[in-house]
Amino acid sequence: MENDNTIKFHVQNNSDDYMKTILSAVYQALTEKGYNPINQIVGYLLSEDPTYITNHNNARSLICKIDRDELMQQLVTYYLFS
Repeated sequence: MENDNTIKFHVQNNSDDYMKTILSAVYQALTEKGYNPINQIVGYLLSEDPTYITNHNNARSLICKIDRDELMQQLVTYYLFS
Protein backbone atom coordinates (compact mmCIF):
# COMPACT_ATOMS: atom_id res chain seq x y z
CA MET A 1 0.00 0.00 0.00
CA GLU A 2 1.39 3.36 -1.03
CA ASN A 3 1.44 6.26 1.42
CA ASP A 4 0.44 9.43 -0.43
CA ASN A 5 1.12 12.19 2.08
CA THR A 6 1.66 14.93 -0.44
CA ILE A 7 2.09 18.30 1.20
CA LYS A 8 0.24 21.12 -0.48
CA PHE A 9 2.31 24.23 -0.95
CA HIS A 10 0.57 27.57 -0.53
CA VAL A 11 2.12 31.02 -0.84
CA GLN A 12 0.88 34.48 0.00
CA ASN A 13 -0.55 36.58 -2.79
CA ASN A 14 1.50 39.71 -3.45
CA SER A 15 0.31 41.86 -6.33
CA ASP A 16 1.92 41.00 -9.67
CA ASP A 17 2.48 44.70 -10.35
CA TYR A 18 4.11 45.14 -6.94
CA MET A 19 6.53 42.27 -7.61
CA LYS A 20 7.29 43.55 -11.12
CA THR A 21 8.01 47.05 -9.81
CA ILE A 22 10.39 45.73 -7.18
CA LEU A 23 12.14 43.33 -9.55
CA SER A 24 12.59 46.12 -12.08
CA ALA A 25 14.13 48.40 -9.45
CA VAL A 26 16.45 45.61 -8.26
CA TYR A 27 17.42 44.80 -11.85
CA GLN A 28 18.24 48.47 -12.49
CA ALA A 29 20.30 48.81 -9.31
CA LEU A 30 22.32 45.68 -10.12
CA THR A 31 22.91 46.92 -13.67
CA GLU A 32 24.06 50.32 -12.42
CA LYS A 33 26.61 48.63 -10.14
CA GLY A 34 27.97 46.52 -13.02
CA TYR A 35 26.56 43.14 -11.96
CA ASN A 36 24.83 40.63 -14.20
CA PRO A 37 21.32 41.19 -12.77
CA ILE A 38 19.86 37.87 -13.94
CA ASN A 39 22.65 35.86 -12.32
CA GLN A 40 22.41 37.83 -9.09
CA ILE A 41 18.62 37.52 -8.84
CA VAL A 42 18.78 33.78 -9.57
CA GLY A 43 21.47 33.42 -6.89
CA TYR A 44 19.19 35.17 -4.43
CA LEU A 45 16.17 33.07 -5.37
CA LEU A 46 18.06 29.79 -5.05
CA SER A 47 19.81 30.60 -1.79
CA GLU A 48 17.59 33.25 -0.17
CA ASP A 49 20.86 35.01 0.66
CA PRO A 50 20.21 38.75 0.28
CA THR A 51 23.91 39.49 -0.19
CA TYR A 52 23.44 38.53 -3.86
CA ILE A 53 21.58 41.83 -4.16
CA THR A 54 23.35 45.19 -3.90
CA ASN A 55 22.40 47.78 -1.30
CA HIS A 56 22.54 50.39 -4.09
CA ASN A 57 19.23 52.28 -4.32
CA ASN A 58 17.88 50.19 -1.42
CA ALA A 59 17.60 47.14 -3.73
CA ARG A 60 18.41 44.58 -1.04
CA SER A 61 15.70 45.90 1.23
CA LEU A 62 13.23 45.96 -1.66
CA ILE A 63 13.83 42.36 -2.73
CA CYS A 64 13.25 41.19 0.84
CA LYS A 65 9.72 42.65 0.69
CA ILE A 66 8.70 40.05 -1.89
CA ASP A 67 7.76 36.56 -0.78
CA ARG A 68 10.43 34.50 -2.52
CA ASP A 69 8.23 31.42 -2.95
CA GLU A 70 5.45 33.47 -4.49
CA LEU A 71 7.88 35.12 -6.86
CA MET A 72 9.20 31.75 -8.02
CA GLN A 73 5.63 30.52 -8.46
CA GLN A 74 4.83 33.56 -10.62
CA LEU A 75 7.98 33.08 -12.70
CA VAL A 76 7.21 29.42 -13.39
CA THR A 77 3.58 30.24 -14.21
CA TYR A 78 4.67 32.98 -16.61
CA TYR A 79 7.20 30.70 -18.28
CA LEU A 80 4.70 27.88 -18.76
CA PHE A 81 1.68 29.88 -19.84
CA SER A 82 3.01 32.89 -21.75
